[in-house]
Formats: sequence, structure tokens, C-alpha cells
Amino acid sequence: MRNLKVMTAYRGTEYHGFQRQSNAVTVQEVLERCVSKVLNEPVGITGCSRTDTGVHANQFCFNVKTNSNIRNIGFVRGVNGELPDDISILSCEDVPLDFHARYDCKGKEYIYKMHCNESKDPFSADLMLHYRRKFDIDAARKAAAYFVGTHDFASFCADCTNVSTTVRTIYSFDIENCGDSVIMLVKGNGFLYNMIRIIAGTLIDVSEKRISPDDIPDILAARDRLRAGRTAMAHGLYLNRVFYSEEELFAGSGR
Repeated sequence: MRNLKVMTAYRGTEYHGFQRQSNAVTVQEVLERCVSKVLNEPVGITGCSRTDTGVHANQFCFNVKTNSNIRNIGFVRGVNGELPDDISILSCEDVPLDFHARYDCKGKEYIYKMHCNESKDPFSADLMLHYRRKFDIDAARKAAAYFVGTHDFASFCADCTNVSTTVRTIYSFDIENCGDSVIMLVKGNGFLYNMIRIIAGTLIDVSEKRISPDDIPDILAARDRLRAGRTAMAHGLYLNRVFYSEEELFAGSGR
């Protein structure tokens, strides 16, 4: 028996999230079908996260256990040959049998992309939020700084009923601006349901002066979803990186 750690990327536009569902097409369903065909045995895959309908991934990890002796490069080439164009296998490696893509993950980085211009960008219709105003970068960066650290993020969770704790640690939160593009990069040890989308929506409300940057500590302390801002649309969100060692997670941070 082998355990394969596989990195993949996908465009989530046509899928109802990652996790298999009985009534909708998901990324997991498509991957399991193609992986099973290449391995010549029925398999289930274990994903590192659940992504919502329309959310994308630049790097998503899953592991799969198999009796096949296929070479890793053969796995990559074979599965990519079966997959549709909006899902790609990036790499494959053998790992210990007890490796678990979700439970062994040390941290994740998400990005949220916005196209800030009155005119839409025809090349990013399903890949960036079209925001028809000028985005206040300075106010958003001031607000974003309050999220860094260990906090109770209950105010930024759409459904907290299935988690034991709503406390999470954000290691870094950067906002980049180039032309009409605004990209938020958030790295942390874990994220709640819709957490990044609510944070992004709250920063949009900050930009529109509906919320002051200095209100963020009080919103966090309230532990009340109604105190935070809107939920930004899913198609601007990407799971950007997943980390399986602290060295990789904190590379370049000086920690």
C-alpha cells in the first residue's frame, strides 16, 4: 500500500466546491473518477480543505492510498490526460501511510482578487470580483492590520456550529495594488466557513466608509456575525498555498 501526496490546481467556476455532493458536480468527484481510472482501482481522495461553489485553488493538496506501482510522473501525466482543462495535477510524491492532507496541514494562504474599475475586465469575469469604484487601499491596510494575531473570529464566520473553537491565528495580511487590481493575501493556521470572504467584504465596507478601520477590534470582540461587513462573492477567492512544515509556513518571516 502506498500513500500519495498530490498537489492540484483548479478553476472552481463550474463546480459546487471541492467536497463530493450527491446532487451537484464537485472537484472531488471529478478527481476521484480520473484518479481511479489511472490507478485501475476505485479510490477515494482526502482533501486538505473544503472550498465553496465558485472558489478557485492555485494549490490544493489531497492524498490517496493505492496498491498501484505507477511512477509518480506517470500518475501526473496520466491523470492530467483524463482531467478537464479546468483541473490540473501539479505534483505527486510518496508519503508515509499516516499522512493526512487535512490534519497534517500547518497553515494555508488565501488570496482575494478584485478588479476595481467602472468597466468590467472581459478576461477575469469569473476570476476576480468586479468592483466598480476606487478601492481605498490605505484604509483597508489599516483595518487588515487588526486581523493579524490570534483572535476569536466568530464575527467572521457564516456558520460556527460545526467547529470546536472559533479562535484562529493570522500570521500575515498583505494588500497589493497594481493598476486596477487589488489582491488581498492572508496566511493563517486555519480558517472558518466564509471567513476570508467576510473579511474581504468587511474591507470593502471599510473602503466605502461604512465601517471605520478602528472598528475592527470591537467587531472581533463582539463575536457577532451581524457586526461584520458583507460576504464578498466567491469567484474572487483562491486557496493559494498549503503548508506542511513550519519552515515553509514561516519562510521569510523571521520567526
